[in-house]
Amino acid sequence: MNVTRGFTGRARVHQPGLPPGQYDAGDDWPVLSAEVTPRSAPGDWTFRVDGLVERPRTWDWEQAHALPASAYEGDIHCVTGWSKFGVRFGGVSLDAFLDVVRPHGSATHAVAYSHTGYTTNLPLADLSGRRAWIAFEYDGEPLALEHGGPARLLVPHLYFWKSVKWIAGIRLLDHDEPGFWEQNGYHARGNPWEEQRYSGD
Repeated sequence: MNVTRGFTGRARVHQPGLPPGQYDAGDDWPVLSAEVTPRSAPGDWTFRVDGLVERPRTWDWEQAHALPASAYEGDIHCVTGWSKFGVRFGGVSLDAFLDVVRPHGSATHAVAYSHTGYTTNLPLADLSGRRAWIAFEYDGEPLALEHGGPARLLVPHLYFWKSVKWIAGIRLLDHDEPGFWEQNGYHARGNPWEEQRYSGD
C-alpha cells in the first residue's frame, strides 16, 4: 500500500460535522492507495456501465464530458480517520450515465472497478439519486493522478475507499459481491456516521 502523512491519524477532538472517530485534516489530503499510481492520460481513459442494464455503454473522455456537468461541494471521510470539509469536485452525476444504460429492476448492487483492477461493492441506491459522481476536477483543477485522475468515482456519503480511483467501470448486479477491501475485513457498506469500518461493525 502507498501511504503518505495522515494514514496513522492524530488525536481526535470532537467537532461539529465530524463523524465519530474522525479528525479534521485541514488542508491535508493524504494519499492512500492499494496499487501503484497509473500514468493515465485523459485520451486513454474510458468508462463502462454494464451488467443488469438494457443498454451497456462505454464512454471515452469526450463523450463523458458531453454529458451534463455536475458538481459536489461538501465533506469527505476516510476510514483511516481523516475528514476534509468544504471540498469541491467537478464532473458528471452518475445518474446521467445510469439514465443512458437503463438499469433493470432486478439490479440492486454494483461492483465499481478501476483501470488498475481494484474493486469495491456498493448498493445501487448509494450510486443514484445525486449521491455519486464521476469526478474529473478538484477545486477547479484537473484531478491529480495520485488522487485518482484523470477520473475517479465519488461517493462522498460513504468512507472514501468506496470512491474508486482511476475508475474504469461499474457492473450492476442482483446481489452483493465484495470488492478488494471488503474481502480483507472491511465493512460491506462503509457509512462513516455509523462507523462501519470493519466487518461486524
